[in-house]
Amino acid sequence: MIPQFGMGTFRLEGQELTDLVSAAIDMGYEHIDTAQFYDNEADVGKALAQHTNKDVFVTTKVWYEKLAYQDVLDSLQVSRDKLQRDTIDLALIHWPSPNDEVPVEETLDALQKAQQDGLIKHLGVSNFTIDLLNRAVAHVGKDKILTNQIEVHPFFQNHAITDACKQMGVKVTAYLPLAKGAVMDNSVMQDIAEKHNVSPAQVAIAWQLANDYVAIPSTTKVDHLKSNFDAQNLKLDQDDMKAIADIDKDDRLIDPDFSPDWD
Repeated sequence: MIPQFGMGTFRLEGQELTDLVSAAIDMGYEHIDTAQFYDNEADVGKALAQHTNKDVFVTTKVWYEKLAYQDVLDSLQVSRDKLQRDTIDLALIHWPSPNDEVPVEETLDALQKAQQDGLIKHLGVSNFTIDLLNRAVAHVGKDKILTNQIEVHPFFQNHAITDACKQMGVKVTAYLPLAKGAVMDNSVMQDIAEKHNVSPAQVAIAWQLANDYVAIPSTTKVDHLKSNFDAQNLKLDQDDMKAIADIDKDDRLIDPDFSPDWD
């Protein structure tokens, strides 16, 4: 239900982003990931409006300050209008409510209402711990939680929650695939890239896909959009996968002060 490869849009905005999204769709990208917090839904929407003949899956995320029941519904209506869509394909809880100020169950009830009303097609979560994911699944059923979008890259393979997602039947969407560019300077990633005549960035994306994660790399350059897209054709062998497994150093890069208590 969710395309396994897409374009992330974090820290991108304006006409530059509209042009990039348009170029991505022309290349064959079928999934665009955005969020209310990115303040770029309207820029994405302008590109989507230029490609109404293309079947593009759109994910957005509800910010943690909008998780109360009515706030969820109101904010998603704004998101839908900005994205110029009749229905948003997937809406995620971007971050769980700090200190459970708004219980996850309340937010999920609102997302289900949005689904019933045709505002969204699917719902999911992001940055959820095992405990929070268990609560979400217990409340709405595992078949209702389409994905948990979390940080996963070669230096932070996040096994506790990725394993839990697999056991619960919840798809992992892996963000920050290039570890803020660190994969480019790693000798193991460089060696694998040289072996396959590709870039370390492509290796990192291919590694996510080989693990059956949804990959959503972002870039500011059209040529990188193309190379990211082409990473779908790279098949890593067992030696490659083992070498990447061995460079995991539990290096979490995204950890704001409102983060949950990580596993």
